[in-house]
Amino acid sequence: MSDKEKAQRAGVNGEITLGDVKNEKKIRRKELTSKGEEKLAYWTLVLPGFLIYFAVMAFPTLFSFILSISNYYRGGQLFGPKAVDFKLVGFGSYAKVFQDEYFYVALKNNFKIVLISVFGQIPLGFILAYILNRGLVKFTGFFQTVIYLPCVISTVVIGILFKSFFSPTGAWPEVIRIFNPAYQPTVNANPMASVLLVILWMYTGTYLLIFIANLQKIDSSIIEAAKIDGASEFQALRYIILPALSGVIVTSAILAISGSLKSFDLIYVMTGGGPANRTTVLSIFMYDKAFKGAPNYALANAISTIMVIISFLLIGLTKLAEKKFGGKE
Repeated sequence: MSDKEKAQRAGVNGEITLGDVKNEKKIRRKELTSKGEEKLAYWTLVLPGFLIYFAVMAFPTLFSFILSISNYYRGGQLFGPKAVDFKLVGFGSYAKVFQDEYFYVALKNNFKIVLISVFGQIPLGFILAYILNRGLVKFTGFFQTVIYLPCVISTVVIGILFKSFFSPTGAWPEVIRIFNPAYQPTVNANPMASVLLVILWMYTGTYLLIFIANLQKIDSSIIEAAKIDGASEFQALRYIILPALSGVIVTSAILAISGSLKSFDLIYVMTGGGPANRTTVLSIFMYDKAFKGAPNYALANAISTIMVIISFLLIGLTKLAEKKFGGKE
């Protein structure tokens, strides 16, 4: 039975007409067209970002894991007439990593950097941002510029500067001799302390700007109202400002953790991982295995995979702590 016959019969029964049927079809076509346009717009916007993410992040991570369980070495080819007999040989490279004593030295140093970043840079950046935002000191613009200045200087330049500053013939031993004339630099000194000090000085300005930007979003009238009601500066900080910045603090912690685990350029320029690998970190440990001595790509990629896993674990712990103790911004 055609649409016309259905409409005529329905019209006799007082239900719908042929025009109603045509209008309903037009509405359905418009809905289908609208949904198709939405899907097309969605994939047009999402697909480029997805492809870039896959090419830059997902594929290299997956390929790195595959190399870590293979027999691939430097100088061999995966494809072509000189291709190596590529095989997946299991997790032997991971076992070698955990048997290497310098892996634990590098891991320990990385955790020191994580601690100085999360519990040093972030609190210090917040305190300085709070002081400047509340106008507790004069010349706020000057101090903000001076604190952030190390972030815009080349890491290599800073590394060379402090390498000479902390060297046995540099300025630091001379400063110590002012208070202790008998001081002599020795190999027993802790070389990682100078690296941590430079990292703390260099990146605190980044979190200063992050916190200042978000402190400015908090309505100052709320804080002033709380003070009129008798709240002290500390109470306003604890019950108003910190809960409002909980999301920013978590984001800053994630940035600090990810940045700490990929620390390479500053330490490589300052110490090269020495003396005696005492300042080596996982990234330098991975670099040495891949490009120095007898290169071992499988071992180096195993180290990089371990770094990714550690990063995810630390970020997961940060998110759990935020859910348990922090509020929502």
